[in-house]
Amino acid sequence: MNSTVSAKNVLTVDALANVDIEEVINQYQSVRQHSLTLCQPLQLADYELQADTFASPPKWHLAHTTWFFETFILKTYSKNYEEFNPHFAFIFNSYYNGIGAQYSRHQRGLLSRPSLEEVIQYRDYIDQHMSELLNSELADKIINLVLLGLNHEQQHQELLLTDLKYSFSFNPLFPIYQQELPVSTSDEQTPLSFIEMNGGMFNLGFKQGPFCFDNELPRHQNFVRDFLIANRLISNAEYLAFIQDGGYQNPEYWLSDGWNWVQNENIKAPLYWHLKDREYFRYQLNGLQVLDPLQPVSHISFYEADAYARWAGKRLLTEFEWEVASKLYGQQALTAEPTLEPLPAEKCFGDDLQQLFGHCWQWTQSSYAPYPGFKAANGAIGEYNGKFMCNQMVLRGSSCVTPHGHARSSYRNFFYPHERWQFTGIRLADDI
Repeated sequence: MNSTVSAKNVLTVDALANVDIEEVINQYQSVRQHSLTLCQPLQLADYELQADTFASPPKWHLAHTTWFFETFILKTYSKNYEEFNPHFAFIFNSYYNGIGAQYSRHQRGLLSRPSLEEVIQYRDYIDQHMSELLNSELADKIINLVLLGLNHEQQHQELLLTDLKYSFSFNPLFPIYQQELPVSTSDEQTPLSFIEMNGGMFNLGFKQGPFCFDNELPRHQNFVRDFLIANRLISNAEYLAFIQDGGYQNPEYWLSDGWNWVQNENIKAPLYWHLKDREYFRYQLNGLQVLDPLQPVSHISFYEADAYARWAGKRLLTEFEWEVASKLYGQQALTAEPTLEPLPAEKCFGDDLQQLFGHCWQWTQSSYAPYPGFKAANGAIGEYNGKFMCNQMVLRGSSCVTPHGHARSSYRNFFYPHERWQFTGIRLADDI
């Protein structure tokens, strides 16, 4: 099947004038190596773990991100290119119907073959051909797609860790991915306060830079009313108060679909919380730990976030309110480094928005929908975002496992309202 694609709307119109080929080559090498670095703590059997349909094994992530470069770039632009293995086009295609059929998502954990060694050889093979192409006269023609592929791999680096954590969580030994994690200097809860934000007509969406996803475009105007935004994320201690007040037993706080979800799935606490001898523990990437009351609550669904907000007498932000506020306070997005678990808010004074980036993705009350004038790219690459704009909710910010440099104020993440295996948290808002 013809895999020729268009990168329309993947980059801003004037972006190529500011892109340096050498920088792209360096970024390619860095991103590709980081995927392997994330896997260094794993044992061989860990590479094939898949606890549910929505989670993929680490080995599959390593291969799929490689398949992306092969399928959308090398097969089209590399002269006389020969596939590493023709079967990989089927087993490592995620959801691109325009490319062809895909191997059943829920059975990715059954792919003991190809071996990890062969997947690494596949990555090396693709990297060699990509290097040749990036150092050829065709480099300018593929920069758009290379940057898309790199940002796509960074998304999968985050998924690799969250999927692995989910799979590990079913093991009663509570496996440790990394023993020592960064710690916060905070020893007391930063008081929850609300900062007043002036409304008005705002230009929203991606403005400038070397890359954005097409769902961040086109830039458009949107009216936002005056609103209040919480200075930090909701903590474990604050969410525990909701639980102890019978929050999961009171339908008054829940949307109808959310209440049905709570009842059908017997939900009583956030994902990874364990109640033992009247004390809560939380499974983390450094094993089972006593619940830190100051840590932001994470791994909760939209339904839980919305119910908590109602219980607290507040509401969730719209995605546009979040973007307006983050553009005033969110410069830390440029320097946030992954910490593998969210950290408590630092003690601060005066008006300051904390934990916008690098802790938890923050649920908004906004449905994931196209911006006015949005048009998906031509060809199979147009399936990247556009076809998912239905029945999902927007999250903003970034998490403690989001790769460095992969966060910005206009970034739109999205998940179904019941999903909570990602590092998802709560920031409250209120009307003025």
